[in-house]
Amino acid sequence: MITKAIIPVAGWGTRRLPITKIIEKSMLPVGNRPLVDYSVQDLIKAGVKDIYMVISNVEPCQVQEFYKDNLALNQYLIDRGKEDRLALAKTLPDDVTIHYTVQDPASKYGTAVPIALVMKEYRLDEPVLVFMGDDFIWNPGGESAAEALIKSVGDSADSAILGVEIDKSKVEKYGVLSAKDGHLVGIVEKPTPETAPSNLINVSKYILSPELLRKITDYVDSHDFGPLDQEYMITDPIDEFIKNGGIMHIATTKGEYLDGGSVEGWLHANNVVCS
Repeated sequence: MITKAIIPVAGWGTRRLPITKIIEKSMLPVGNRPLVDYSVQDLIKAGVKDIYMVISNVEPCQVQEFYKDNLALNQYLIDRGKEDRLALAKTLPDDVTIHYTVQDPASKYGTAVPIALVMKEYRLDEPVLVFMGDDFIWNPGGESAAEALIKSVGDSADSAILGVEIDKSKVEKYGVLSAKDGHLVGIVEKPTPETAPSNLINVSKYILSPELLRKITDYVDSHDFGPLDQEYMITDPIDEFIKNGGIMHIATTKGEYLDGGSVEGWLHANNVVCS
């Protein structure tokens, strides 16, 4: 059973300026909840008990504030006979813990970096789910993204990646999964519809085995990219892992991929969730 997950939520969210000057990107509202909470609830539904969030070193951290109990608000609701709203104000079950790791925005940058930071601080040695903090899969009443990933690996300690099916004419914006016998062969970045190996796109939702977690940490430690060079992308060590014989299952979902990283994506997410 996989009970741990990593969610990176650090960074300035520069694509969403100026609003991200005062609101963390992962806290932008979709419906009545922040973006990141859709992934948190997805993971909790799948049985995750420990969530490792990688946050910026900017205070106060809005993510931390959201997941803390607000005692003053609770008392206000009780005093005014609104106890029925206490459940809405409680954003985390008692049996779930969020651990926070601070990432300096001026340090190394890219999707592999927060994984390495958590590994160094907590020395995790078991399969771990990894979800990003600014997108989610919307599938109310159906199988969650985390559940689909967990089902794909069964009782093994293997890795897995979530593929979302889209119209092949739109694949040029994404990394596209190349598969064989249900396993990942590679990720082709932004192919043309004619050259795309499939219509399954990478939406940065994974199960990472202990071996792959160590490879990602080693990748970050062993390279020294400057701030204007390439990012430390999680897909680079994944590609090396696959080429060296590592197994990564491909999970699929019937849910809709919603991305709050752009204004257009965020507006669409609100329309879908609120419809």
